[in-house]
Amino acid sequence: MKLSQPLWVLATLALLAGCATTPAAPILRQSVIVDQKGVDPVVYATDLQECEAYAAQVATGQEVAVNTAGGAVLGGALGAVRGSSKDARRGATAGAVIGATKGVADAMKSKDEVLRNCLTGRGYRVLN
Repeated sequence: MKLSQPLWVLATLALLAGCATTPAAPILRQSVIVDQKGVDPVVYATDLQECEAYAAQVATGQEVAVNTAGGAVLGGALGAVRGSSKDARRGATAGAVIGATKGVADAMKSKDEVLRNCLTGRGYRVLN
């Protein structure tokens, strides 16, 4: 069975969304800079690990899926306005890719915000 191009793109994006739901601790650690003056490194390491666990709970896959579907619908509708089913398929494919990209960016921003809020709530000075 051969998948059409839009279905293939959506299937690939769905698989990538599934991968995006795994905790991304190394990425999160690079995105937050904490003033280390007067900070006990052992306590900080524990707090950071706990805060990253909270950040990992952000529903990345759901965010990507919703944005992918919305982008596909919008792109398909815009393509259909041009009048051909080929334009509609191309629009849906482009919309899905754009939507998925936005979904990943939004989810990573949410994870970053949760991590920052958690560390700030525990008394650390987050510099960025």
